[in-house]
Amino acid sequence: MIGRLWGTYRGMRLGTRLALGLGALALVVFAVVGTALTTYMRDYLSAQLNDQLKLAQVAQSKSIADSGSLQGKKYYRWYYAVYDVKADGTPVLRKPEDSADVPEDIADLTTLARAQTAAGTEVLRTEHLGSDGEYRLRACEVEPGVVLVSGAPMDDIEDTVRQLITVQVVAFGLALLALVVFGRAMLRRGLKPLSDMAHTAHGIASHDLTESASRLPLRADRPGGGPEVEELRTAFNTMLEHIDDSLAVRAEAEQRLRRFVADASHELRTPLMSVRGYADLFQYAAANAPEERDKHLARLRAEAARMGVLLDDLLMLARLDAAEVETPLRREDADLVALAEQAADAFRASHPGHPLTVAPAPAAVPLRMDPHRIRQVLDNLLTNAAVHTPPGTPVTVEVSASPATARVRVTDQGTGIPPGDRDRVFDRFYRVDKARSRDRGGSGLGLSVARSLVRAHGGTLELGTEQGATVFTVTLPLPG
Repeated sequence: MIGRLWGTYRGMRLGTRLALGLGALALVVFAVVGTALTTYMRDYLSAQLNDQLKLAQVAQSKSIADSGSLQGKKYYRWYYAVYDVKADGTPVLRKPEDSADVPEDIADLTTLARAQTAAGTEVLRTEHLGSDGEYRLRACEVEPGVVLVSGAPMDDIEDTVRQLITVQVVAFGLALLALVVFGRAMLRRGLKPLSDMAHTAHGIASHDLTESASRLPLRADRPGGGPEVEELRTAFNTMLEHIDDSLAVRAEAEQRLRRFVADASHELRTPLMSVRGYADLFQYAAANAPEERDKHLARLRAEAARMGVLLDDLLMLARLDAAEVETPLRREDADLVALAEQAADAFRASHPGHPLTVAPAPAAVPLRMDPHRIRQVLDNLLTNAAVHTPPGTPVTVEVSASPATARVRVTDQGTGIPPGDRDRVFDRFYRVDKARSRDRGGSGLGLSVARSLVRAHGGTLELGTEQGATVFTVTLPLPG
């Protein structure tokens, strides 16, 4: 039974549970207050009755001492008994003038007179006098050898206490009912923002987040609820923003992956088709035109080499993406200035139509790096400047150093990169000139590989925004 009630309570809404808890707490408070008030009232009325008995006995004692009997006005339903105490201490009831002054059974009064004689001071007791009900009895000595016992009914006290309890039960019951009803309404209103957030969460749960373009447009934006609820709402919306951003990043990554797979398939398909075609031509030439065989074999090797370069770049990018598992770098101490001069000499030999200037640089910039990979980055940037600019375009290489970093700037004075392409020049398989042939324009992986290699060294590769020029800046950290 208790388990079923507990299960029912746990199944209630939070507002109802809080209202019931508040009602239970109020019930305990009302019970404590009511008990304290009732006890105080009973004690107060009892003290009043004791004082009334004492005052009445003072007047009656004077009457007994003066006339030997009770005289004057007597209270309704009060009892008065005068006892003469014998030499052995036994109290004997003096016959009253009015039989209504003593109850039918005087044993309790006699016992109290005996107790007063033994104690020698006033004695108070509450006794049940048969059909008369509860009485407050008081015994005092009038004069030596004479004891007066008076009794006052306690019906009025009990009636007053019962009426007080009834009033308390009714008042506290109404107050408790109003507290639960109005408290529940106020709690529901106060918890409305939480219900709105729950509704928003249900709305989000109904969305299909498996779609690549899925987003979370829902937000908990209704105000109210106080600082705590506002803090929760802010955290809830921030969490939704993070989830929404993560979904956007995932969608973008999926799109880039699809585009990468499509581009890689397309790039590999072309040399594969060429290899297949030249292989067929080589087979035909071997049987029918032997003089053409060497030419087709050379073209076959060239296409195979081109496909090998493409696969090497893809493998390099894959290894750089998984650098935490397998690092493709072999670091050693090397001079960045010497590497830049070697790259410049190689560029002059392979591209004599582009004048190259090496700006004044420090005597040496020692770094802890993979010199072959950094040389690959510099060769890539210089080749990129030669391929994408007309003959005669000046190219500049500049090496500089600061206390924390070293920089290499490769600048060409060509037409520059259009603004719409600047954000994608580092994307894999992306070409600024869509009409450029693959033989001249490459596969579109050079800048991607270069940036990944620089990042693997803890540096950055950035595209500058100088007007009328294309500037690539390689920044590498200096050893601390």
